Amino acid sequence: MFITFEGGEGAGKSTLIDRLAKELAKKGWDVLTTRAPGGLKMGAKIRDLLLHSEKGEITPKAELFLFLADRALHVDQEIKPALDAGKIVLCDRFNDSTVAYQGIARGLGEAEVARLCTFASNGLKPDLTFYLDLDPNIGLSRAKNLGPSDRIESETLAFHQKIRQAYLQIAKEDPGRIHVIDAARDKDQVFKNAWKVVEHAFL
Repeated sequence: MFITFEGGEGAGKSTLIDRLAKELAKKGWDVLTTRAPGGLKMGAKIRDLLLHSEKGEITPKAELFLFLADRALHVDQEIKPALDAGKIVLCDRFNDSTVAYQGIARGLGEAEVARLCTFASNGLKPDLTFYLDLDPNIGLSRAKNLGPSDRIESETLAFHQKIRQAYLQIAKEDPGRIHVIDAARDKDQVFKNAWKVVEHAFL
């Protein structure tokens, strides 16, 4: 079972993943938690390039292909082997992020970026995706409380609003897989809403 988590900056993906992983482990499941980019040693290097390069140093196309390089390694070396071993994989960001950020918000083309994502991930598709929907004003404020802003967090508010609209568009296009959760609610309610979906889908 492959479950992915999407959302803008500060939406609470990490918190939700941690709680779901603990609950699944209590139920006896073998769980792998990972993130994109950065799930592997090489991915961590790619992540550092993407998030901490100087503004303007990475072009939108270069940014896209760095994400895709991580995706190919991540799927081949970590996600697919874990799934083949019978684990539940919980992944912080996957192809929907790339389509939303680079395809739609950066203007590289939703269909073209989706095609490249499919190629990079060998056609692997999540069984279930949670999109944590949150007003970017709130999300960016939360993110700032966690530390200095990275290159993508430092983008304009208009860019982050585009990201939110992109995610909502993607969710409408695949309602069977993507479940939208109001991330402005308290953490316990967000967890309860997600857990109900997981129970209904798999347990």
